Amino acid sequence: MKFGFWLPVFGGWLRNVTDEDMPATFEYVKELAQNAEDWGYDLTLIAELNLNDIKGLESPSLDAWSTAAAIAAVTKRIEILTAIRPGFHNPALTAKAAANIDHISNGRFSLNVVSAWWEGEARQYGGIFTAHDERYARTEEFIHILKGLWKETPFTYTGQFYQYENTYLSPKPINQHIPLYAGGESEAGKQTIAKTCDSYVMHGGTVEEIAEKINDMKNRRQSLGEKPLETFGMSAYIICRDTEEEVQQELARITEVKEGSPGYEGYKDFVSKSHLNVEVQLKDYSVSNRGLRPDLIGTPEQLAKKIISFEEAGVNLLILQFSPQHTEMKRFAEQVMPLVEKLKKEKQEV
Repeated sequence: MKFGFWLPVFGGWLRNVTDEDMPATFEYVKELAQNAEDWGYDLTLIAELNLNDIKGLESPSLDAWSTAAAIAAVTKRIEILTAIRPGFHNPALTAKAAANIDHISNGRFSLNVVSAWWEGEARQYGGIFTAHDERYARTEEFIHILKGLWKETPFTYTGQFYQYENTYLSPKPINQHIPLYAGGESEAGKQTIAKTCDSYVMHGGTVEEIAEKINDMKNRRQSLGEKPLETFGMSAYIICRDTEEEVQQELARITEVKEGSPGYEGYKDFVSKSHLNVEVQLKDYSVSNRGLRPDLIGTPEQLAKKIISFEEAGVNLLILQFSPQHTEMKRFAEQVMPLVEKLKKEKQEV
């Protein structure tokens, strides 16, 4: 199991807590990323939204790509997984920028391809937002161009959405490829990911829900004659406390999202514009990315046992959220991560 974390570019993950003591500033996320390397985390995910759907439209949110380049320059080991939304980017310029950040990071850069869900943000920022399945058709072409430019010299392509003729890209990525992650729950989304990406990432779910998704993607990949996906990642929000009573107190504090609150409008837009395979409740949405659905809340030993259950279901990367991030990430690294390994060894010895 690898442990990753969401870089808090929005100033937090809780839609009903105004100040989480984790400001949306580069100084904060830089220090967090550097500390995370010392604490043993393997990856940071940098989301790409030009508006803040958690704290409200007028609240600050950091730009994903300039932040990724800066984090690459001030870290040494951690993988930097940065979101890219085709409707907001020129694929050739994206390929160029990604290759450059790959060199800055010495080969630690990867991309999380997101076909987008927020129509209101697209209107404000001039992004392309079309019907759901057409977004995935555009994504397929976008990925084809990235891969072509990273490997071929020159590169020519004529498609429905993009056309390029004798395009040169140099320098190429260090390994002539940058790992591609993506998540999706619709039929179109899953087929696109199975055809084009290296890894599959999921919103939070129960062990049963996640196992079903993993098996489905494994079967899709096999039917296409492609090699197995490298990573199955899942988002989750962590509550770690010494006692059950403290866990429940913290859960109650963070799970109320009221109509009219800053996050409520984003909730309505997310549910209406996405094709989800589970019904999302407002309580689920109180924490970003269905983070509470895996139920990774409890004492250190309870959390370690639950994490092992997800690993046995096929998850090999957890992308975690905490609040406040700097104190709770350190607590998790010290109290839970070593316990996971200890309990796994004990199970193997039995």
